[in-house]
Amino acid sequence: MSTDTHAAQLAGLDALEIQEKRRRHLVSRLWARLWPITLAVGIVLAIWQGVVWAGFWEPWVFAGPTEVFPVLYERLGTAEFWQAVGVTMRRAVTGFAAAVLIGLVVGALVSRVKVLRAAFGSLITGLQTMPSIAWFPLAILLFKLSESAIIFVVILGAAPSIANGLITGVDYTPPLLLRAGHVLGFRRLQLYLHVILPASLPSFLAGLKQGWAFAWRSLMAGEIVVIIANQPSLGEQLHYARELADSAGLLATMIVVLVLGIVIDLLFETGDNALRRRWGLRAG
Repeated sequence: MSTDTHAAQLAGLDALEIQEKRRRHLVSRLWARLWPITLAVGIVLAIWQGVVWAGFWEPWVFAGPTEVFPVLYERLGTAEFWQAVGVTMRRAVTGFAAAVLIGLVVGALVSRVKVLRAAFGSLITGLQTMPSIAWFPLAILLFKLSESAIIFVVILGAAPSIANGLITGVDYTPPLLLRAGHVLGFRRLQLYLHVILPASLPSFLAGLKQGWAFAWRSLMAGEIVVIIANQPSLGEQLHYARELADSAGLLATMIVVLVLGIVIDLLFETGDNALRRRWGLRAG
């Protein structure tokens, strides 16, 4: 056997060993991520079933897992359910995208213009603290019972948090970075784009995450209050399940809303972890 052949065989064995280690590392990371979630779900289901067995409420008022999950499974096979999910997610994405755009512009202006900070800084925080349901009487007066009323409230629920996230990030930009930007010849817009915005990304991402939470809550409230004909949604399903005292259907829809919220939160967490790794704050 030649030296080259022997070296190639060793290289192949090393590659297989590296792949096996990577596979084991991936499996261990996946298991480390899943077992706490599995344990939490198991505990919640046990408590849920325990409350049902305790008999505090009648079964038609508070259904148990054995009644809810068959209903959920049945709904997953219907076209109307997926149409409702599609309508709700379209509204969520549309409203949140508009809120990001508005929050980014408002946050950028308020964070850099002292007069605007003095005039609108407290107002933005005040808007952030307002319950989304309080906006619906005004939204219905302005836009009637339409999808625009829902999107309007979603934007008002999310934009202040996004703006505040950017403002906080800009406030905590290290002065050393600003001086370095000035030395490199950056002025105003260039300084903002190349120095301030990258430095404020962690706070901005936190604002986006909080903004999504407010947007999702506002959307659910809106879909329960504003029922639009021929546009099935998750909020509409919650509304009619309550009206018909359909406890199993109500809880099944609530589980779907919860799962969708968790999935979006995991996407934000993935982005946050990627940012931390890029900044050297987290191991790869």
